[in-house]
Amino acid sequence: MTATDRAIELVSTAAQAAADRLAHDIIAYDVSDVLSITDAFLLASAPNDRQVKSIVDEIEERLNKELGAKPVRREGDRDARWILLDYVDIVVHVQHSEERVFYALERLWKDCPELPLPEDAVKTRGKGQEHAELHGKADGELS
Repeated sequence: MTATDRAIELVSTAAQAAADRLAHDIIAYDVSDVLSITDAFLLASAPNDRQVKSIVDEIEERLNKELGAKPVRREGDRDARWILLDYVDIVVHVQHSEERVFYALERLWKDCPELPLPEDAVKTRGKGQEHAELHGKADGELS
């Protein structure tokens, strides 16, 4: 089984929204073969809590406005360190950079195929590391 066309459309729109809000390291996985609860995961991160919230707000607004999609669940708002948006077809994870390194969701899903993303989203790969280096933090040390 592969991700549905609807899931791919949601992922693409959400990834572009995240890129427009300067998210780092945007990636999407087709998890439909290993999970029955959703077709795809979209991962993105940001270096501070305010930006995490801004990215999530933009994704939610864009998916609603352009595709008529509203999340069935939104979790993690209080701390804004890891916010999850569940759209049933896709689950969006926007994490603070420190949580992204610590939880390393990419390691869990690395065997799942990556989904194609808009070019702006692909260009965000490695931005988290660049930001850490620019701000004098060692490789993998984002605190």
